[in-house]
Amino acid sequence: MKQLKDLLFGVSLHAVSGSTAVGIESIRFDSRETGASDAFVAIRGTEADGHRFIDGALKNGVRAVICEELPQDLADGVTYVEVADTQLALAVMASNYYGNPSANLRLVGVTGTNGKTTVSTLLYQLFKKAGYKVGLISTIKIMVDDQEFPTRLTTPDSLTINKYLSRMNEAGVEFCFMEVSSHGIAQRRTEGLVFEGGIFTNLSHDHLDYHKDFADYRDTKKKLFDGLPKSAFALTNADDKNGLFMIQNTRARKLTYALRSYADFRAQILEQQLDGQLLKIQDNEVWTKLIGQFNAYNLLAIYATASLLGLGQLEILQLLSGLQTVDGRFQYFVSKQRITAIVDYAHTPDALKNVLVTINALRTGNESVITVVGCGGERDKSKRPVMGHIASDMSETAIFTSDNPRREPPRDIIAEMEAGVEPQNVRKVLVIEDREQAIRTACKMAGGGDIILIAGKGHETYQEIAGVRRDFDDYKLVSEVLERLASEV
Repeated sequence: MKQLKDLLFGVSLHAVSGSTAVGIESIRFDSRETGASDAFVAIRGTEADGHRFIDGALKNGVRAVICEELPQDLADGVTYVEVADTQLALAVMASNYYGNPSANLRLVGVTGTNGKTTVSTLLYQLFKKAGYKVGLISTIKIMVDDQEFPTRLTTPDSLTINKYLSRMNEAGVEFCFMEVSSHGIAQRRTEGLVFEGGIFTNLSHDHLDYHKDFADYRDTKKKLFDGLPKSAFALTNADDKNGLFMIQNTRARKLTYALRSYADFRAQILEQQLDGQLLKIQDNEVWTKLIGQFNAYNLLAIYATASLLGLGQLEILQLLSGLQTVDGRFQYFVSKQRITAIVDYAHTPDALKNVLVTINALRTGNESVITVVGCGGERDKSKRPVMGHIASDMSETAIFTSDNPRREPPRDIIAEMEAGVEPQNVRKVLVIEDREQAIRTACKMAGGGDIILIAGKGHETYQEIAGVRRDFDDYKLVSEVLERLASEV
Protein backbone atom coordinates (compact mmCIF):
# COMPACT_ATOMS: atom_id res chain seq x y z
CA MET A 1 0.00 0.00 0.00
CA LYS A 2 1.28 3.48 -0.94
CA GLN A 3 0.66 6.83 0.71
CA LEU A 4 -1.51 9.16 -1.40
CA LYS A 5 0.87 12.06 -0.71
CA ASP A 6 3.73 10.05 -2.22
CA LEU A 7 1.69 9.18 -5.29
CA LEU A 8 0.90 12.88 -5.80
CA PHE A 9 4.57 13.92 -5.76
CA GLY A 10 5.14 16.09 -8.82
CA VAL A 11 1.42 16.62 -9.50
CA SER A 12 0.26 20.25 -9.59
CA LEU A 13 -2.65 20.47 -7.13
CA HIS A 14 -5.44 23.05 -7.35
CA ALA A 15 -7.35 22.02 -4.23
CA VAL A 16 -7.41 19.22 -1.67
CA SER A 17 -10.29 18.18 0.56
CA GLY A 18 -9.30 15.65 3.20
CA SER A 19 -5.97 14.10 4.16
CA THR A 20 -3.33 12.96 1.71
CA ALA A 21 -1.72 10.85 4.44
CA VAL A 22 -3.90 7.87 3.61
CA GLY A 23 -2.96 4.45 2.23
CA ILE A 24 -3.85 3.64 -1.36
CA GLU A 25 -4.03 0.07 -2.62
CA SER A 26 -4.30 0.73 -6.36
CA ILE A 27 -4.84 3.54 -8.87
CA ARG A 28 -7.82 3.12 -11.20
CA PHE A 29 -9.36 5.22 -13.98
CA ASP A 30 -12.21 2.78 -14.74
CA SER A 31 -14.80 3.03 -11.98
CA ARG A 32 -15.91 -0.57 -12.63
CA GLU A 33 -12.49 -1.83 -11.57
CA THR A 34 -12.27 0.17 -8.35
CA GLY A 35 -12.23 -1.41 -4.91
CA ALA A 36 -11.75 -0.55 -1.27
CA SER A 37 -8.77 1.72 -0.56
CA ASP A 38 -8.22 2.59 -4.23
CA ALA A 39 -7.67 6.03 -5.76
CA PHE A 40 -10.02 6.82 -8.68
CA VAL A 41 -8.78 9.21 -11.37
CA ALA A 42 -11.65 10.76 -13.34
CA ILE A 43 -10.50 11.06 -16.96
CA ARG A 44 -12.33 13.14 -19.56
CA GLY A 45 -12.18 10.87 -22.63
CA THR A 46 -13.38 11.28 -26.21
CA GLU A 47 -16.45 9.13 -25.58
CA ALA A 48 -17.05 9.31 -21.83
CA ASP A 49 -16.31 11.63 -18.91
CA GLY A 50 -14.97 9.84 -15.85
CA HIS A 51 -16.45 12.53 -13.62
CA ARG A 52 -19.86 10.97 -14.29
CA PHE A 53 -18.70 7.76 -12.63
CA ILE A 54 -17.33 9.16 -9.38
CA ASP A 55 -20.44 8.01 -7.47
CA GLY A 56 -19.94 4.46 -8.76
CA ALA A 57 -16.33 4.49 -7.59
CA LEU A 58 -17.43 5.76 -4.17
CA LYS A 59 -19.91 2.89 -3.84
CA ASN A 60 -16.98 0.51 -4.43
CA GLY A 61 -15.14 2.02 -1.47
CA VAL A 62 -12.45 4.22 -3.02
CA ARG A 63 -10.42 6.24 -0.56
CA ALA A 64 -9.45 9.10 -2.89
CA VAL A 65 -10.82 10.84 -5.98
CA ILE A 66 -8.60 12.83 -8.34
CA CYS A 67 -10.64 15.06 -10.62
CA GLU A 68 -10.64 18.29 -12.62
CA GLU A 69 -13.84 19.52 -10.99
CA LEU A 70 -14.86 18.77 -7.41
CA PRO A 71 -18.36 17.28 -6.96
CA GLN A 72 -20.91 19.47 -5.19
CA ASP A 73 -21.39 16.90 -2.44
CA LEU A 74 -18.22 15.46 -0.88
CA ALA A 75 -18.42 12.07 0.81
CA ASP A 76 -17.13 11.72 4.35
CA GLY A 77 -13.82 9.94 4.79
CA VAL A 78 -12.80 10.40 1.14
CA THR A 79 -9.93 12.62 0.01
CA TYR A 80 -10.69 14.74 -3.06
CA VAL A 81 -7.85 16.20 -5.12
CA GLU A 82 -8.56 18.77 -7.83
CA VAL A 83 -6.01 19.09 -10.65
CA ALA A 84 -5.92 20.87 -14.00
CA ASP A 85 -5.37 17.72 -16.09
CA THR A 86 -6.26 14.27 -14.76
CA GLN A 87 -4.54 12.52 -17.69
CA LEU A 88 -1.28 14.17 -16.71
CA ALA A 89 -1.92 13.43 -13.03
CA LEU A 90 -2.57 9.77 -13.82
CA ALA A 91 0.75 9.46 -15.70
CA VAL A 92 2.76 11.04 -12.88
CA MET A 93 0.95 9.00 -10.22
CA ALA A 94 1.49 5.79 -12.21
CA SER A 95 5.21 6.45 -12.39
CA ASN A 96 5.33 7.19 -8.66
CA TYR A 97 3.28 4.08 -7.82
CA TYR A 98 5.70 1.78 -9.63
CA GLY A 99 8.85 3.52 -8.38
CA ASN A 100 9.72 5.53 -11.51
CA PRO A 101 10.76 2.39 -13.44
CA SER A 102 11.72 4.17 -16.70
CA ALA A 103 14.67 5.78 -14.89
CA ASN A 104 16.13 2.33 -14.20
CA LEU A 105 16.50 1.27 -17.85
CA ARG A 106 17.50 2.79 -21.18
CA LEU A 107 14.17 3.70 -22.78
CA VAL A 108 13.94 4.76 -26.44
CA GLY A 109 10.69 6.06 -27.96
CA VAL A 110 9.84 5.67 -31.66
CA THR A 111 7.27 7.95 -33.29
CA GLY A 112 6.09 8.70 -36.82
CA THR A 113 3.24 7.71 -39.13
CA ASN A 114 4.82 4.55 -40.54
CA GLY A 115 7.69 2.37 -39.36
CA LYS A 116 7.18 2.59 -35.59
CA THR A 117 6.45 -1.11 -35.15
CA THR A 118 9.22 -2.27 -37.48
CA VAL A 119 11.88 -0.04 -35.93
CA SER A 120 10.99 -0.79 -32.31
CA THR A 121 10.51 -4.54 -32.88
CA LEU A 122 13.74 -4.95 -34.87
CA LEU A 123 15.68 -2.97 -32.27
CA TYR A 124 14.31 -5.43 -29.72
CA GLN A 125 15.44 -8.32 -31.97
CA LEU A 126 18.88 -6.83 -32.55
CA PHE A 127 19.68 -6.16 -28.90
CA LYS A 128 18.39 -9.61 -27.92
CA LYS A 129 20.75 -11.17 -30.47
CA ALA A 130 23.54 -9.00 -29.03
CA GLY A 131 23.02 -10.75 -25.69
CA TYR A 132 21.10 -8.10 -23.72
CA LYS A 133 17.90 -8.37 -21.72
CA VAL A 134 15.44 -6.22 -23.65
CA GLY A 135 11.89 -4.90 -23.37
CA LEU A 136 9.40 -3.94 -26.09
CA ILE A 137 6.14 -1.98 -26.00
CA SER A 138 4.56 -2.09 -29.46
CA THR A 139 1.33 -2.30 -31.43
CA ILE A 140 1.77 -6.06 -31.73
CA LYS A 141 2.85 -7.07 -28.23
CA ILE A 142 4.67 -6.21 -25.04
CA MET A 143 7.85 -8.15 -24.32
CA VAL A 144 9.57 -8.36 -20.94
CA ASP A 145 12.77 -9.99 -22.14
CA ASP A 146 11.47 -13.43 -23.28
CA GLN A 147 7.98 -13.13 -21.76
CA GLU A 148 5.20 -11.98 -24.09
CA PHE A 149 2.03 -10.07 -23.19
CA PRO A 150 -0.79 -9.03 -25.56
CA THR A 151 -1.69 -5.40 -26.22
CA ARG A 152 -4.46 -3.65 -28.13
CA LEU A 153 -3.08 -0.11 -28.21
CA THR A 154 0.02 1.28 -29.93
CA THR A 155 0.80 3.20 -26.74
CA PRO A 156 -0.96 1.65 -23.71
CA ASP A 157 -2.36 3.73 -20.84
CA SER A 158 0.18 5.11 -18.39
CA LEU A 159 -0.64 2.57 -15.66
CA THR A 160 -0.03 -0.32 -18.06
CA ILE A 161 3.19 1.23 -19.37
CA ASN A 162 4.63 1.68 -15.89
CA LYS A 163 3.46 -1.75 -14.74
CA TYR A 164 5.41 -3.46 -17.51
CA LEU A 165 8.41 -1.17 -17.13
CA SER A 166 8.43 -2.20 -13.48
CA ARG A 167 8.37 -5.86 -14.51
CA MET A 168 11.30 -5.11 -16.80
CA ASN A 169 13.20 -3.70 -13.82
CA GLU A 170 12.49 -6.90 -11.88
CA ALA A 171 13.67 -9.01 -14.84
CA GLY A 172 16.93 -7.08 -15.17
CA VAL A 173 16.06 -5.54 -18.53
CA GLU A 174 18.61 -2.94 -19.67
CA PHE A 175 17.07 -1.57 -22.89
CA CYS A 176 13.42 -0.95 -23.79
CA PHE A 177 12.07 0.16 -27.18
CA MET A 178 8.62 1.71 -27.23
CA GLU A 179 6.22 2.89 -29.92
CA VAL A 180 4.91 6.36 -29.11
CA SER A 181 1.69 7.24 -30.95
CA SER A 182 0.16 10.68 -31.39
CA HIS A 183 -2.84 9.50 -29.35
CA GLY A 184 -0.52 8.44 -26.54
CA ILE A 185 1.24 11.81 -26.54
CA ALA A 186 -2.00 13.81 -26.75
CA GLN A 187 -3.50 11.84 -23.86
CA ARG A 188 -0.34 12.33 -21.76
CA ARG A 189 0.31 8.58 -21.42
CA THR A 190 4.08 9.03 -21.72
CA GLU A 191 4.38 11.91 -19.24
CA GLY A 192 6.78 11.18 -16.41
CA LEU A 193 8.79 8.66 -18.44
CA VAL A 194 12.55 9.14 -18.69
CA PHE A 195 13.65 8.61 -22.30
CA GLU A 196 17.27 8.12 -23.30
CA GLY A 197 16.37 8.74 -26.92
CA GLY A 198 13.64 9.52 -29.42
CA ILE A 199 13.39 8.41 -33.07
CA PHE A 200 11.30 10.10 -35.77
CA THR A 201 10.54 7.93 -38.83
CA ASN A 202 8.27 9.96 -41.13
CA LEU A 203 5.01 11.89 -41.20
CA SER A 204 2.10 11.51 -43.61
CA HIS A 205 -1.68 11.52 -43.71
CA ASP A 206 -3.25 9.72 -40.72
CA HIS A 207 -5.44 10.13 -37.63
CA LEU A 208 -7.12 13.34 -38.83
CA ASP A 209 -10.33 11.96 -37.32
CA TYR A 210 -8.70 12.55 -33.92
CA HIS A 211 -6.47 15.55 -34.51
CA LYS A 212 -7.93 18.86 -35.66
CA ASP A 213 -5.72 19.01 -38.74
CA PHE A 214 -2.33 17.88 -40.05
CA ALA A 215 -0.52 20.66 -38.16
CA ASP A 216 -2.02 19.45 -34.88
CA TYR A 217 -1.00 15.86 -35.69
CA ARG A 218 2.56 17.01 -36.52
CA ASP A 219 2.88 19.24 -33.46
CA THR A 220 1.66 16.45 -31.18
CA LYS A 221 4.40 14.12 -32.45
CA LYS A 222 6.94 16.90 -31.88
CA LYS A 223 6.15 16.97 -28.15
CA LEU A 224 8.08 13.71 -27.67
CA PHE A 225 11.28 15.50 -28.73
CA ASP A 226 10.43 18.74 -26.94
CA GLY A 227 10.32 16.79 -23.69
CA LEU A 228 13.61 14.91 -24.07
CA PRO A 229 16.30 15.76 -21.50
CA LYS A 230 19.66 17.22 -22.47
CA SER A 231 21.32 13.86 -21.83
CA ALA A 232 19.16 12.10 -24.45
CA PHE A 233 19.49 11.86 -28.22
CA ALA A 234 16.94 12.97 -30.83
CA LEU A 235 17.31 11.01 -34.09
CA THR A 236 15.30 12.21 -37.09
CA ASN A 237 14.77 11.34 -40.74
CA ALA A 238 16.34 14.26 -42.62
CA ASP A 239 14.67 13.19 -45.90
CA ASP A 240 11.21 13.78 -44.45
CA LYS A 241 10.08 17.38 -44.84
CA ASN A 242 9.04 17.43 -41.18
CA GLY A 243 12.18 15.74 -39.91
CA LEU A 244 14.18 18.79 -38.87
CA PHE A 245 11.04 20.51 -37.58
CA MET A 246 10.58 17.69 -35.07
CA ILE A 247 13.90 18.35 -33.33
CA GLN A 248 14.19 22.12 -33.66
CA ASN A 249 13.28 22.83 -30.02
CA THR A 250 14.67 19.76 -28.31
CA ARG A 251 17.32 19.99 -25.61
CA ALA A 252 18.61 16.55 -26.60
CA ARG A 253 21.58 15.88 -28.89
CA LYS A 254 20.33 16.26 -32.47
CA LEU A 255 21.23 13.60 -35.04
CA THR A 256 19.95 12.81 -38.54
CA TYR A 257 19.72 9.86 -40.91
CA ALA A 258 18.90 9.88 -44.62
CA LEU A 259 19.16 8.16 -47.99
CA ARG A 260 19.04 11.34 -50.09
CA SER A 261 20.18 14.21 -47.88
CA TYR A 262 23.39 15.00 -46.03
CA ALA A 263 23.06 13.38 -42.60
CA ASP A 264 25.00 11.97 -39.67
CA PHE A 265 23.99 8.45 -40.76
CA ARG A 266 23.61 7.66 -44.46
CA ALA A 267 22.61 4.64 -46.53
CA GLN A 268 22.24 3.68 -50.18
CA ILE A 269 20.28 0.87 -51.84
CA LEU A 270 22.64 -1.07 -54.11
CA GLU A 271 20.45 -4.01 -55.11
CA GLN A 272 16.89 -5.27 -54.49
CA GLN A 273 15.33 -8.71 -54.84
CA LEU A 274 12.19 -10.26 -53.42
CA ASP A 275 14.20 -12.08 -50.76
CA GLY A 276 16.24 -9.07 -49.62
CA GLN A 277 18.31 -6.04 -50.54
CA LEU A 278 21.94 -4.96 -50.48
CA LEU A 279 22.58 -1.70 -48.63
CA LYS A 280 25.60 0.48 -48.13
CA ILE A 281 25.45 1.97 -44.64
CA GLN A 282 28.20 4.38 -43.65
CA ASP A 283 30.41 3.01 -46.48
CA ASN A 284 29.88 -0.63 -45.41
CA GLU A 285 27.82 -3.10 -47.44
CA VAL A 286 25.25 -5.32 -45.74
CA TRP A 287 22.71 -7.79 -47.12
CA THR A 288 19.35 -7.69 -45.34
CA LYS A 289 16.24 -9.83 -45.63
CA LEU A 290 13.99 -6.75 -45.52
CA ILE A 291 13.25 -5.09 -48.85
CA GLY A 292 12.01 -1.72 -50.08
CA GLN A 293 13.12 1.85 -49.63
CA PHE A 294 10.90 2.20 -46.57
CA ASN A 295 12.79 -0.65 -44.93
CA ALA A 296 16.11 0.90 -45.92
CA TYR A 297 15.06 3.92 -43.82
CA ASN A 298 13.95 1.64 -40.97
CA LEU A 299 17.22 -0.29 -40.99
CA LEU A 300 19.26 2.91 -41.09
CA ALA A 301 17.35 4.25 -38.07
CA ILE A 302 18.06 0.96 -36.29
CA TYR A 303 21.75 1.11 -37.19
CA ALA A 304 22.01 4.71 -35.94
CA THR A 305 20.18 3.95 -32.69
CA ALA A 306 22.32 0.90 -31.94
CA SER A 307 25.43 3.04 -32.54
CA LEU A 308 24.17 5.76 -30.22
CA LEU A 309 23.46 3.14 -27.56
CA GLY A 310 27.03 1.88 -27.69
CA LEU A 311 27.16 -1.11 -30.01
CA GLY A 312 30.11 -1.43 -32.40
CA GLN A 313 29.77 -0.83 -36.14
CA LEU A 314 30.74 -4.32 -37.33
CA GLU A 315 28.58 -6.00 -34.69
CA ILE A 316 25.56 -3.93 -35.76
CA LEU A 317 26.04 -4.76 -39.45
CA GLN A 318 26.30 -8.46 -38.66
CA LEU A 319 23.14 -8.32 -36.54
CA LEU A 320 21.25 -6.32 -39.19
CA SER A 321 21.85 -9.04 -41.75
CA GLY A 322 20.08 -11.58 -39.54
CA LEU A 323 16.96 -9.58 -38.70
CA GLN A 324 13.64 -11.14 -39.69
CA THR A 325 10.61 -9.26 -41.00
CA VAL A 326 7.99 -8.22 -38.45
CA ASP A 327 4.63 -10.03 -38.59
CA GLY A 328 2.33 -8.32 -41.06
CA ARG A 329 5.03 -6.01 -42.43
CA PHE A 330 5.78 -7.06 -46.02
CA GLN A 331 5.29 -10.64 -44.87
CA TYR A 332 5.30 -12.84 -47.96
CA PHE A 333 5.48 -16.35 -49.34
CA VAL A 334 5.56 -17.89 -52.82
CA SER A 335 3.07 -20.67 -53.57
CA LYS A 336 3.76 -23.85 -55.56
CA GLN A 337 2.14 -22.10 -58.54
CA ARG A 338 4.72 -19.27 -58.21
CA ILE A 339 2.11 -16.80 -56.96
CA THR A 340 3.61 -14.33 -54.50
CA ALA A 341 1.33 -13.24 -51.65
CA ILE A 342 2.31 -10.22 -49.55
CA VAL A 343 0.52 -9.20 -46.35
CA ASP A 344 1.24 -5.69 -45.10
CA TYR A 345 -0.20 -3.41 -42.43
CA ALA A 346 -0.26 -0.50 -44.91
CA HIS A 347 -3.33 1.43 -43.76
CA THR A 348 -2.24 4.94 -44.73
CA PRO A 349 -1.85 6.37 -48.25
CA ASP A 350 1.90 6.78 -47.85
CA ALA A 351 2.41 3.24 -46.56
CA LEU A 352 0.28 1.72 -49.34
CA LYS A 353 2.17 3.69 -51.97
CA ASN A 354 5.54 2.65 -50.51
CA VAL A 355 4.64 -1.03 -50.64
CA LEU A 356 3.30 -0.83 -54.20
CA VAL A 357 6.36 1.13 -55.35
CA THR A 358 8.55 -1.63 -53.91
CA ILE A 359 6.49 -4.37 -55.57
CA ASN A 360 6.53 -2.65 -58.94
CA ALA A 361 10.29 -2.11 -58.72
CA LEU A 362 10.78 -5.88 -58.35
CA ARG A 363 8.61 -6.84 -61.33
CA THR A 364 10.00 -7.95 -64.66
CA GLY A 365 6.94 -6.53 -66.41
CA ASN A 366 4.91 -9.66 -67.14
CA GLU A 367 3.36 -10.12 -63.70
CA SER A 368 0.03 -8.72 -62.61
CA VAL A 369 -0.38 -7.02 -59.23
CA ILE A 370 -3.71 -7.68 -57.50
CA THR A 371 -4.30 -5.48 -54.47
CA VAL A 372 -6.91 -6.28 -51.82
CA VAL A 373 -7.50 -3.22 -49.65
CA GLY A 374 -10.04 -1.57 -47.38
CA CYS A 375 -10.21 1.30 -44.90
CA GLY A 376 -11.11 1.23 -41.22
CA GLY A 377 -14.50 2.41 -40.05
CA GLU A 378 -14.97 5.29 -37.59
CA ARG A 379 -11.52 6.57 -38.49
CA ASP A 380 -10.04 9.30 -40.70
CA LYS A 381 -12.42 9.44 -43.70
CA SER A 382 -10.31 11.85 -45.73
CA LYS A 383 -7.73 9.19 -46.58
CA ARG A 384 -10.26 6.79 -48.13
CA PRO A 385 -10.40 8.28 -51.66
CA VAL A 386 -6.60 8.66 -51.61
CA MET A 387 -6.20 4.97 -50.75
CA GLY A 388 -8.65 4.08 -53.51
CA HIS A 389 -6.71 6.15 -56.03
CA ILE A 390 -3.33 4.64 -55.12
CA ALA A 391 -4.54 1.03 -55.15
CA SER A 392 -6.34 1.37 -58.50
CA ASP A 393 -3.58 3.39 -60.16
CA MET A 394 -0.66 1.16 -59.14
CA SER A 395 -2.25 -2.29 -59.59
CA GLU A 396 -3.61 -4.26 -62.53
CA THR A 397 -6.59 -5.14 -60.34
CA ALA A 398 -7.75 -3.52 -57.10
CA ILE A 399 -10.32 -5.30 -54.96
CA PHE A 400 -12.00 -2.90 -52.52
CA THR A 401 -13.27 -4.69 -49.44
CA SER A 402 -13.85 -4.36 -45.70
CA ASP A 403 -11.03 -3.70 -43.25
CA ASN A 404 -12.35 -3.20 -39.71
CA PRO A 405 -15.63 -1.38 -40.47
CA ARG A 406 -16.49 -1.31 -36.76
CA ARG A 407 -20.00 0.18 -36.52
CA GLU A 408 -19.88 1.95 -39.87
CA PRO A 409 -21.62 0.36 -42.91
CA PRO A 410 -18.87 -1.28 -45.01
CA ARG A 411 -20.51 -0.24 -48.28
CA ASP A 412 -20.32 3.44 -47.26
CA ILE A 413 -16.58 3.12 -46.61
CA ILE A 414 -15.98 1.41 -49.95
CA ALA A 415 -18.03 4.08 -51.77
CA GLU A 416 -15.69 6.74 -50.37
CA MET A 417 -12.72 4.74 -51.63
CA GLU A 418 -14.32 4.48 -55.07
CA ALA A 419 -14.65 8.28 -55.17
CA GLY A 420 -10.86 8.51 -55.52
CA VAL A 421 -10.64 6.22 -58.55
CA GLU A 422 -9.87 8.07 -61.79
CA PRO A 423 -12.04 7.28 -64.86
CA GLN A 424 -9.30 5.33 -66.66
CA ASN A 425 -8.91 3.04 -63.63
CA VAL A 426 -12.58 2.25 -62.96
CA ARG A 427 -12.42 -0.95 -65.02
CA LYS A 428 -9.59 -2.21 -62.80
CA VAL A 429 -11.67 -2.10 -59.60
CA LEU A 430 -13.77 -4.89 -58.12
CA VAL A 431 -15.94 -4.38 -55.04
CA ILE A 432 -16.29 -7.41 -52.77
CA GLU A 433 -17.53 -6.34 -49.35
CA ASP A 434 -16.71 -9.62 -47.59
CA ARG A 435 -12.95 -9.64 -46.91
CA GLU A 436 -12.62 -13.42 -46.93
CA GLN A 437 -14.35 -13.62 -50.30
CA ALA A 438 -12.19 -10.78 -51.62
CA ILE A 439 -8.99 -12.66 -50.69
CA ARG A 440 -10.30 -15.90 -52.18
CA THR A 441 -11.18 -14.09 -55.40
CA ALA A 442 -7.71 -12.55 -55.64
CA CYS A 443 -6.14 -16.00 -55.25
CA LYS A 444 -8.33 -17.49 -57.99
CA MET A 445 -7.56 -14.58 -60.34
CA ALA A 446 -3.78 -14.86 -59.92
CA GLY A 447 -1.61 -16.88 -62.25
CA GLY A 448 2.00 -18.02 -62.11
CA GLY A 449 4.32 -15.09 -61.39
CA ASP A 450 1.53 -12.75 -60.26
CA ILE A 451 1.67 -10.82 -57.00
CA ILE A 452 -1.17 -10.47 -54.52
CA LEU A 453 -0.95 -7.64 -51.97
CA ILE A 454 -3.34 -7.82 -49.04
CA ALA A 455 -3.11 -4.45 -47.31
CA GLY A 456 -4.43 -2.78 -44.20
CA LYS A 457 -4.60 -5.31 -41.37
CA GLY A 458 -1.17 -6.93 -41.37
CA HIS A 459 -0.51 -8.66 -38.06
CA GLU A 460 -4.09 -8.37 -36.79
CA THR A 461 -5.84 -11.67 -36.13
CA TYR A 462 -9.37 -10.30 -35.93
CA GLN A 463 -11.91 -8.32 -37.90
CA GLU A 464 -14.32 -5.94 -36.19
CA ILE A 465 -17.76 -5.70 -37.81
CA ALA A 466 -20.78 -4.01 -36.20
CA GLY A 467 -18.77 -3.67 -33.01
CA VAL A 468 -18.08 -7.41 -32.75
CA ARG A 469 -14.64 -8.95 -33.20
CA ARG A 470 -14.26 -12.27 -34.99
CA ASP A 471 -11.14 -14.31 -35.69
CA PHE A 472 -9.57 -13.30 -38.99
CA ASP A 473 -5.97 -13.61 -40.15
CA ASP A 474 -5.02 -12.33 -43.63
CA TYR A 475 -1.76 -14.28 -43.80
CA LYS A 476 -3.28 -17.55 -42.57
CA LEU A 477 -6.21 -17.27 -44.98
CA VAL A 478 -4.23 -16.46 -48.13
CA SER A 479 -1.73 -19.23 -47.29
CA GLU A 480 -4.48 -21.81 -46.92
CA VAL A 481 -6.32 -20.73 -50.07
CA LEU A 482 -3.23 -20.76 -52.29
CA GLU A 483 -2.09 -24.12 -50.94
CA ARG A 484 -5.55 -25.60 -51.58
CA LEU A 485 -5.66 -24.20 -55.11
CA ALA A 486 -2.19 -25.63 -55.82
CA SER A 487 -3.26 -29.09 -54.62
CA GLU A 488 -6.31 -29.04 -56.90
CA VAL A 489 -4.23 -28.44 -60.02
